[in-house]
Amino acid sequence: MSAETTHRRALYLPDFCAPRIVLGVVLIVELTALTLALARDNDRLGFWTDLARTSLFLIWIGLTAAALLCALRHRVERMNAAQGSAVVLGLMTALIALVSEIVLALGRSDWGGASNFTGLFPTERLPFLPRNVAIGFIVTAIALRYFYVTHEWRRNVEMQALARVHALQARIRPHFLFNSMNTIASLTRSDPARAEEAVQDLADLFRASLSDQRSQITLEEELQVAQTYARIEKLRLGDRLHIAWNTTALPLDATLPSLVVQPLLENAIYHGIEPRAAGGTVTVQGEFANQLVTVIVRNPLPDGASVRDGNRVALANIRERLLLVYGERATIKAGRFDDQYIVTLRFPYSKTPTT
Repeated sequence: MSAETTHRRALYLPDFCAPRIVLGVVLIVELTALTLALARDNDRLGFWTDLARTSLFLIWIGLTAAALLCALRHRVERMNAAQGSAVVLGLMTALIALVSEIVLALGRSDWGGASNFTGLFPTERLPFLPRNVAIGFIVTAIALRYFYVTHEWRRNVEMQALARVHALQARIRPHFLFNSMNTIASLTRSDPARAEEAVQDLADLFRASLSDQRSQITLEEELQVAQTYARIEKLRLGDRLHIAWNTTALPLDATLPSLVVQPLLENAIYHGIEPRAAGGTVTVQGEFANQLVTVIVRNPLPDGASVRDGNRVALANIRERLLLVYGERATIKAGRFDDQYIVTLRFPYSKTPTT
């Protein structure tokens, strides 16, 4: 296991600085308070008074614990999973013991012993303190286990998605490679300069397709890969292939998963232009509005043609990768409209890779 993998395994705790995580802590605290109040069935204080007292006590612990873990996040991140879990368990146990001692001190004070507050605050350390520590230890251990299992599940999903990315990156249709090599071979005699350019374009395309150094690139780099692919196909198909690039509205510094636009262009040429004797035009259109980047790829369809399975597989692969990176904020839609097949790709604008 690499050092990077070991480091990542230590990051299974959520970010307790995030509001949604703090809200989750409050919900867990209130559910625990409700469970304890129901289990005790305190006739002397009454259910609602007991619930309010327990909720107040646990809210102190929960919010203080969230603040403490937020402040110590960077230190805990440097530990492995076992060390981080032990430290968190120790901190939570000490915090619960400290808050319990504060509550005991209130119960023994004149203020806590006033007639209006009699019975609300405990005055005896046993069994109050050990019981609180034991319950806190168990709840914290269960929560840590849940966080760890959730983290490992997400890591497995990410690794599977990364494997699919690499499979897509390594996928060069054999017919495209053979046709490109035949085209280059025919150009070596008739036009050596263009043959040399084609070899360089093919090398650049393979370099981009097989590289696994970055899972996300800029939109400018992605469009360059697509244009390189288009130049090679143009040499092969000649006047049968026309590509209209309407991408001036796109923010070229936006980041996105690699090999997203190029496979859409590849599918448009393979499924839409190549089967047509007269060829046709593929249109790549870009739009940018409301911090959303939209890329639309259109290609004509031969009369009576149906969408091949290979097209659906490529679209499903891209859809899965977008879902992993952007969640529901990204979409990809495809379908036939009159005599065209249109794919619309939309994702949120970001200058830095999304994690």
